[in-house]
Amino acid sequence: MPFLQKKPLIGTSVPLYTVGLNRTLVIVGLGNPGKEYTATRHNIGFACLDAIHASSDFPAWIHKKDLQAQISVQNVAGTRVILAKPTTFMNRSGEATQAILHFYKLTPRDLLVVHDELDIPFGQIRLRVGGSSAGNNGVASIIQHTGEEFARVRVGIRNEIAEQADGADFVLSKFSKEEQAQLKALTQEVTVTLTEFIHQVQITTETRSFII
Repeated sequence: MPFLQKKPLIGTSVPLYTVGLNRTLVIVGLGNPGKEYTATRHNIGFACLDAIHASSDFPAWIHKKDLQAQISVQNVAGTRVILAKPTTFMNRSGEATQAILHFYKLTPRDLLVVHDELDIPFGQIRLRVGGSSAGNNGVASIIQHTGEEFARVRVGIRNEIAEQADGADFVLSKFSKEEQAQLKALTQEVTVTLTEFIHQVQITTETRSFII
């Protein structure tokens, strides 16, 4: 049983996305390459992919220049799972994502994107399929190159400082000490969500809390 609290949004219990048997699934985590961006709020997508990569014993990351991404592939429960961290900067994430989908002959319905979300408070993640970018330039780039119909795990990063700070500066800042203490719970909950997704559990529009 998941150890973290789940809070479904009212009126959103209809399943929106399923993974069939013997499918290929691409999970893209968003972030910026380079040590200077490690552990920043904007790179939480990378951190979440690193967590499931480690917990599920995926093979070592391989840099695929033609796909503009770090890639790791493994068969899990009858599904070929492709983990991808674009090596483009955030604003060009769609170029890498489109290249990956084209190379593996997949569609946006085979895609799940994990990314930071400034409109959601730290302590929550939200699941959905489709919709706008909500101001996230990486998601906007993916929409531009693939369309909207892909699943998302939206990781909240907003706190009280965000209300007073410039948005671009805030997303590139480090997490506070209090938030850093909760990052393991955050990546664990995202790992649970991604594992459910891989094991053919339907993704619904839902809010989950990783802070009790």
